[in-house]
Amino acid sequence: MSATFKTALETHDLVRVFGKRGAVGSVRAVDRLNLTVRRGEMLGLVGPDGAGKTTTIRMLTGILRPTEGSATVLGHDLVRETEAVKRRVGYFSQQFSLYGDLSIDENIEFFAQIHNVRNFKARREELLGFTRLAPFRTRLADRLSGGMKQKLALACTLIHQPELIFLDEPTTGVDPVSRRDFWLILADLLRQGITIVMATPYLDEAERCHQVGLMHEGRLVRCDTPQRIIGELAGTLLEITCDSSQVAYRRVRAEPRWASAQLFGERIHVLVDDAEREMAALREALASVGVENVGIRTISLALEDAFIELIRHTGSAAGRAFLPAQEGARQN
Repeated sequence: MSATFKTALETHDLVRVFGKRGAVGSVRAVDRLNLTVRRGEMLGLVGPDGAGKTTTIRMLTGILRPTEGSATVLGHDLVRETEAVKRRVGYFSQQFSLYGDLSIDENIEFFAQIHNVRNFKARREELLGFTRLAPFRTRLADRLSGGMKQKLALACTLIHQPELIFLDEPTTGVDPVSRRDFWLILADLLRQGITIVMATPYLDEAERCHQVGLMHEGRLVRCDTPQRIIGELAGTLLEITCDSSQVAYRRVRAEPRWASAQLFGERIHVLVDDAEREMAALREALASVGVENVGIRTISLALEDAFIELIRHTGSAAGRAFLPAQEGARQN
């Protein structure tokens, strides 16, 4: 099997600038992006708001024209063969436009017509069964729950049987049960050989991907398997629980040796070299500011810890922007 056949998409120094290049106020939204995604795999793009995830997806779907660089999508040149790319990919945007006064059936039919899909009824039945929306097919889109709307949007994205789908934060604002159901559907799509590129603010979701790419200020800081990214993080992770977590966090961060400390809800994570020594030092430091009921334990490293470390070394402002989406995401 040739390398070309195995590759779903590949980018070379892809750049997108908004505004006139070099002019005051111009924004370099994507900066020399190099990505390779194999067919049948899932790439998760993560990063703070403004990192360039959505712009990247809009370029790779042919909606935005790259300012510089090149890309190949399913064997087609992104610039010279844009229409061919659009016919073979699906795009689930952050604000997917369902029609509230149309039923589930009618919405799918409408998108079938947009994509020039003839004899779509059998495909619609397949998608309704696949997304478990068949019992609600006559319900108007405006009367669907958030999770059901996401499933309908995905069904509309899949009506023309794309080989590669782009999902821009598809589970944001969706309840946990619907989020789980959505991921079961994505797992089925991967088993069918469909390639998925997804932007997500949730690192627990990114851990399920074959590859994860961290973006910051338009640049790809790191792209690899979750296991390799986590494996490269040296040290032991400590988790602190206590009263007055904000006071405790400020005290811990005041010490340069604990500069990696981050606050996750009411818990503090600190990456250290010597767990036993640092546990004692942390207890002493917290006692000095009157923090009580201190519990410290070692926990397993996760992707969020590795990415926060990468962001911390890339720029503290990025780290602060990225953290809110992660707070409370992991329960130990």
